[in-house]
Amino acid sequence: MSITYSFNGLGLSIVKVAAGGEASGTSTTVSEAQRLWRIFQAIGDIAFAYTYSTVLIEIQDTLKSSPAENKTMKRASFEGISTTTIFYLLCGCVGYAAFGEHAPGDLLSGSGFYQPLWLLNVANVCVAIHLIGAYQVFAQPIFSFVETSCRQRWPEVKFVTTDHQITIPFLGGTSFHVNWFRLTWRSAYVAVTTVLAMLLPFFNVILSLIGAASFWPLTVYLPVEMYIARAKFPKFSVSSMCLQALSFICLLVSLVAAAGSVEGLIQSLKTYHPFKNEA
Repeated sequence: MSITYSFNGLGLSIVKVAAGGEASGTSTTVSEAQRLWRIFQAIGDIAFAYTYSTVLIEIQDTLKSSPAENKTMKRASFEGISTTTIFYLLCGCVGYAAFGEHAPGDLLSGSGFYQPLWLLNVANVCVAIHLIGAYQVFAQPIFSFVETSCRQRWPEVKFVTTDHQITIPFLGGTSFHVNWFRLTWRSAYVAVTTVLAMLLPFFNVILSLIGAASFWPLTVYLPVEMYIARAKFPKFSVSSMCLQALSFICLLVSLVAAAGSVEGLIQSLKTYHPFKNEA
């Protein structure tokens, strides 16, 4: 799905640049301060693209041997990160060439392109399928944590711990198990997050803020610290110091991205209208 809509956005951007005869660039309508804040926010958007670590262990846990799960995941991570980097850099650079500083937050539905309509519809269907699937994957660790914690805290409450068997009529006795707490809690979670997404429709700003908040602690700090502990590097060895320096640089990146996201959120709130897209 991602490759399909990325190809569409990239192709349409190339066509727009070719039709205009030249690439767009910086303009005088944006001050230097605004340009700097937008760069910081863009860093947060990039960081969000690399927050796969939140589901890395969940995915690895579902793999079968052989080859070993860690070897499979290492190759998948390398290929996934490489593909993501190539596509997003191309889309970012060519999209900027097509629109300059007036590039919409979403090239496919943010007043960027209007024709051909069928191609845009295909791309947006791919976006919807991608995000629906991603929502499920990213929500699973949250669901698991809450449900496990509740079972441990209230083991005597049947509403929380008991699964009920429900038979589907006219399907030859086919049945499935339902836990009423799981059904209620997950439905409420989806409803609340959906309403919040509609109520605060600052697409790029929110993505940037989430990316800034999760990038350093989950994608950099924890993996680096676990690797240092597992490899048993001496405290002031070259390898340990290099990894710590990398972690510190990524911390600065997250702080800069967070600052840009907060400033962008403040600016968006000045023209905020509930349930209206402000991409």
